[in-house]
Amino acid sequence: MLHYKIKKQLSEPIPFDKLSGLTESKLYYHFDSLAKQGLIEAVEIIKEEHRPDKQVFGITAKGREELPKKIYRLFEKADAISDMVVGLANMKHVDRDKVAEILEKKLKNFIVRWEQIMAVEKQMQIDKDKEKFIDFIGGYFSTRAEHTIHWLEELIKQIRNGDI
Repeated sequence: MLHYKIKKQLSEPIPFDKLSGLTESKLYYHFDSLAKQGLIEAVEIIKEEHRPDKQVFGITAKGREELPKKIYRLFEKADAISDMVVGLANMKHVDRDKVAEILEKKLKNFIVRWEQIMAVEKQMQIDKDKEKFIDFIGGYFSTRAEHTIHWLEELIKQIRNGDI
């Protein structure tokens, strides 16, 4: 598929390209990397007058075999749901239960870490002159943690229900 076509598809109806910072140079880099790994190959070259040649790529047998593994790794390495968008858009290539299990583990680890942070915070001695700063930062991180927990739980539920 042509790079610009992929970028266009990723920008409609939701502009994932803008939300993720996807550029054509990043696409070229990733296509080159996938080709070097033997996961995709050029299947057609389109020549147009006064324009650079355009390559159409297709997935190889090795690419089809590696695709689910790469998607699982994406979910395992993701720090936030925003890092999972490509994997979520390609759920048809993976086992939903396995993805849900990966996310449940991620959620459990996040909650454990958050509880450890909260336990340390309760033991902290706070200087009066830093009290407002600590309250502000604590509120920010508490809200962020609650947000992360809520949306991970919602994502797991929607994956288990087959909605995503």
